Amino acid sequence: MQLTGSVPALTAAYEVIRRPLGEILPRLSAILAEPVPHLAAAELSTHCAHSPFKAYGDAEITGRLSTADLAPLLAAGVPGRPWQGMLTLADTERPALVVTSHATPRGAVLLLVRDAAAAPVDEAAAALVQALWDLVTSHFDRLAAEAMPGALARSRTAAGTRARVIAELGEAYSAALTGLLGVLRSRTLDDAAARATATDLAVSALVELRAEAERDQEIAEEPVGQAFARLADALRPLVRHSPVRLEFGAPDSPRTVAADVAHTARFIVRALLLKVLEQEGVTRVHVAWQLTDDELRATVRDDGPGTLTHGALAPGGVAERLDVLDGRLDLDAVPGWGTTVSATIPLRVFQNPAPDPLTALGERELQVLARLALGHRNRAIAQELHISESTVKFHVAKILTKLGVESRGAAAALFHAVA
Repeated sequence: MQLTGSVPALTAAYEVIRRPLGEILPRLSAILAEPVPHLAAAELSTHCAHSPFKAYGDAEITGRLSTADLAPLLAAGVPGRPWQGMLTLADTERPALVVTSHATPRGAVLLLVRDAAAAPVDEAAAALVQALWDLVTSHFDRLAAEAMPGALARSRTAAGTRARVIAELGEAYSAALTGLLGVLRSRTLDDAAARATATDLAVSALVELRAEAERDQEIAEEPVGQAFARLADALRPLVRHSPVRLEFGAPDSPRTVAADVAHTARFIVRALLLKVLEQEGVTRVHVAWQLTDDELRATVRDDGPGTLTHGALAPGGVAERLDVLDGRLDLDAVPGWGTTVSATIPLRVFQNPAPDPLTALGERELQVLARLALGHRNRAIAQELHISESTVKFHVAKILTKLGVESRGAAAALFHAVA
């Protein structure tokens, strides 16, 4: 794709962000292949609870990259100022382009690993990569901040698998290295120099193993105090020109919470506050988070008329997001005294959550399926989505295949059962 000019660049951006999350990096890599030829692409995106590190391209390179390679690049990167130079990656020094964005609160970095003979990237091409990466990370941040149910389901499912695999690998490596250390420290063995060298290597491996787990946790989780501070900053503008006084009860805990939990809690509190502010007579609202070993409890308490109901809260999308995380919503309204609404989100990741069949579908396929489920025919769907009827037929065929059903009616029934 030729990217000269603003229209082709905008078209390229659209081609990237319209993809399902798992296909965004491959598509971005393909689009950047012409202006910045590269062998592999990797990203570290701190918004993502389940897979903050992703890589695409040459398997020999991507198979040996990890969070440990990109974390220093994220920490040292300057947003808006792409860096290019030599990096030691996969035990080989290679030219690379590194682009950092702060479009998400905790930042994101994109690494393009280039061929040894590649010419330096010119300023215009580097600026294009920066602009596309800023757009992609802004898109990520919107999806995370809105805590969409489909994305939450994928996040929680993947997080459970990821946590289990990390724990199993950590236990296996730790046991092997601990056993090795026990043998090497034995006084009955000869060759003290070799034993000391091997002991140092095993100790270093254990330290790196633990450091890798800590890095992974830092990227995938967020300190609860920091998460609440971000919430408070987002809520203050909502009452800036209002007589309502907004008070905060920050959680008194040094612990961290998974990113999907933090995103959901922030979205829910924002939605609840907007409903509370619609009432007459509200002068004070108290927002608080409480953290226990097993759950995060977000509370919104007002001094209004005390007439809020579960039905009034339903349109905000709160229940749908809580359902994905096995949470619950409690409401205590006392006429004349006010209302307390509490959202409780479990912190424990279930190892085998029920998969959402709709997560296999891309954004456009979901749009087609939603209209198909309403009984719309192909021609009407084509007109609504501004695509051809043959394209609609193509999407319908892919939807039936991905969902494992044989008819439009079965696909519609599955949509209504899950949505």
